[in-house]
Amino acid sequence: MSDQYTLQDLLSIMSRLRDKESGCPWDVEQDFKSIAPYTIEEAYEVDEAIRANDMASLKDELGDLLFQVVFHAQMAKEMGEFTFEDVVQNVSEKMVRRHPHVFGDASIEDADAQTSAWEAQKAKERAEKAESEGRVPSVLDGLTVGLPALLRALKLQNRAARVGFDWPDTIQVLDKMQEEATELVEAHKNGEPHERIKEEFGDLLFVMANLARHMKIEPEEALRGANAKFVRRFQRIEALLAEQGREPAQSNLEEMDALWDQAKSEEKAAE
Repeated sequence: MSDQYTLQDLLSIMSRLRDKESGCPWDVEQDFKSIAPYTIEEAYEVDEAIRANDMASLKDELGDLLFQVVFHAQMAKEMGEFTFEDVVQNVSEKMVRRHPHVFGDASIEDADAQTSAWEAQKAKERAEKAESEGRVPSVLDGLTVGLPALLRALKLQNRAARVGFDWPDTIQVLDKMQEEATELVEAHKNGEPHERIKEEFGDLLFVMANLARHMKIEPEEALRGANAKFVRRFQRIEALLAEQGREPAQSNLEEMDALWDQAKSEEKAAE
């Protein structure tokens, strides 16, 4: 193999890995469904490297994500569905089509105008797809079911809001949140079936996502911050117990709750 690999080399490597006679047994037995979780994981690792501003890791993770694309394309090629070159062709055509102000004669004033034009073009493409499939187009078309549920909730709500299906102000969303919380509490207190309680819990989460949208809060960021805070404070509890030669399992809820308050006070004092 070469010391300076090219994209073509990567495609050849993938082809050899999938060779049924001389390839890697693990790679050979994979299919789209088995590989999909790895694809998602690699995308998250790209995100993590970006958040950490770790360029060395970003380079590595982008390579891993690219390999996932190559893997899927190789499997599709084996099935006679499409090739990596078809993927490149498709995305290139899409980018040119969606940027007429760059590759055509259209004029775009600013980023906001570009966003509007982009959404309009995508809506046109969705409508054309619906027509070709013989069904009525929906403003909710094209929102991937496989998205993280919280992200999909935001996208669904944003799409609906574009056609006027939205609360006019945040207060009404807060009222709806209280209503859904009350319904969840009542379902639990009344011993409703688990599926019913789960449904109410989902309704509350959906409204919380809408509240975040109205408050211009990125809910993933907010929850990520809450997770980090929990880790920080719980690890402080562990450290305080370790000073006494103990572990959390050797403590109790009342004591750990008091240590949690101590950790919280220490953080506030350090601000």
